[in-house]
Amino acid sequence: MRIAQIATLSAPVRQETGGSVESLLWLLTRELAKLGHEVTVFGTAGSEADGEVVVTMPGPYARDGAPEDWHLCEWVNLCRAVEQSGRFDVLHSHAYLWGIPLQPFSRAPMVHTTHIVPDGDSAKLWAAAPQSCVTAISRHQWSAFPELKPAAVISHGVDTTQFSFRGQPEEYVLYLGRFVSGKGPMLAIQTASQLGLRLVLAGPSNPYFREKIQPLVDGRNVEYAGFVTGQERSRLLGGARALIYPIQHPEAFGLVLVEAMLCGTPVAAMRLGAVPEIVEEGVSGFTAATREEFAPVVPKCFALDRKRIHQRARERFSAEKMAREYAAFYETMAARRST
Repeated sequence: MRIAQIATLSAPVRQETGGSVESLLWLLTRELAKLGHEVTVFGTAGSEADGEVVVTMPGPYARDGAPEDWHLCEWVNLCRAVEQSGRFDVLHSHAYLWGIPLQPFSRAPMVHTTHIVPDGDSAKLWAAAPQSCVTAISRHQWSAFPELKPAAVISHGVDTTQFSFRGQPEEYVLYLGRFVSGKGPMLAIQTASQLGLRLVLAGPSNPYFREKIQPLVDGRNVEYAGFVTGQERSRLLGGARALIYPIQHPEAFGLVLVEAMLCGTPVAAMRLGAVPEIVEEGVSGFTAATREEFAPVVPKCFALDRKRIHQRARERFSAEKMAREYAAFYETMAARRST
């Protein structure tokens, strides 16, 4: 098949990049190419792919000559892809649902995926064109709008070769993610202190970290490992007795949960959003419904079988599985067009 992947433009599409969607698209493109498909990526300068790259912006938002208005950047990228739609069997837009108004102008079927929890405006956009083909990354993602039914639910996949299994962890628990209140880093610190556990924090520094978190980092009970990628990320995840995931708001998915499990590391998480779809209770971790219930589930994770956690993650969340499911769905879309 000839497949167009329409990226978001917060970063170039690359394996190691500043944007999670762009990194995911690099991986999806690679796996689709392995399956024998011809893939074209529409994105910003500096993008890389196993296939053609159509550069529509000189850089990410407000950089290297790109407009400061990020909405404008996304619209230009979408329009360029639709302009060339006659070359493809299917277009897959990851730019929220903004491609829906462009469907009448596309000469190939369009698939739309947003990678965040959708808001009311997104629901209105879809409801105004109910024939639109929207896929979800979790069952939870569109659950607030039960009248809108995703055409498929396809979980994010991870490059399993980038995360090494560790059968014997070290003596720490890990918080890995952005430092914002909704991710719960303060609850992670409070929980570790309550349980007498050494906590390692990892993620990019920002004003919230410097104001709220850094004063609590003492280098003994609470350590800061900085922003980690690649093998250092795998090493840190694999060495943890458990990943602490105390989110305060529902999320559409949680890639770091999968990454931890690929290393054999169990997950202690709040039971919000897509967490119950990713964490198998009593197999790959334990979840809590309230802040008060959170601390007791952490030590329960330590007794779980790390080998089984690793195996289940490989079975359920590999990049190969993600690509096969998308490819099968694209073929269904193309077949409908030809009938």
